[in-house]
Amino acid sequence: MVRWFKLFGNQYVGFWVLGLVLFAIQEIPYMLMPLFRLETNPIMNMTETSAVLNICEKLLGSLCIAFMVFVVHKNAIIFSLTTGKEKLFFMIAMVILLANYFGWALYFTGHQSIFVMMLFIVIMPPLYYVAIGLWRQNTPLAITGGVFLAVHFLHVLGNLRGTSL
Repeated sequence: MVRWFKLFGNQYVGFWVLGLVLFAIQEIPYMLMPLFRLETNPIMNMTETSAVLNICEKLLGSLCIAFMVFVVHKNAIIFSLTTGKEKLFFMIAMVILLANYFGWALYFTGHQSIFVMMLFIVIMPPLYYVAIGLWRQNTPLAITGGVFLAVHFLHVLGNLRGTSL
């Protein structure tokens, strides 16, 4: 864990290598997608319905990743599960990740309803970032993840409704 300089309060600009690992783990379904011969792939073939929401979604998603990797709490170590709150939010993050994987398994096996996509594939990644932010006492990540959740949900729902399934 590296801390370069104070951002505000107990938040520092630094580097948390495990943040990169946690991001990559969440992206595994996208890495595996080319191995599946999907008859339809609505997630990757959506009609863009809002340029503003698209920009906001990409910006917020990128900020979540940047905050996860480059914002660290003053007392943070590379991996900690010492307090009850740390254990709780880490477990919540892992349950969310497993729910996301479950949704991708449904998606890859042809269960591509709007409900499945929105619940498991759209909502879970921002919630994962929020849970990691709460686990790591990373306020910018937790807040940005919450805003990302709302924008991501509205944007993808609008896009999916604009795409014939």
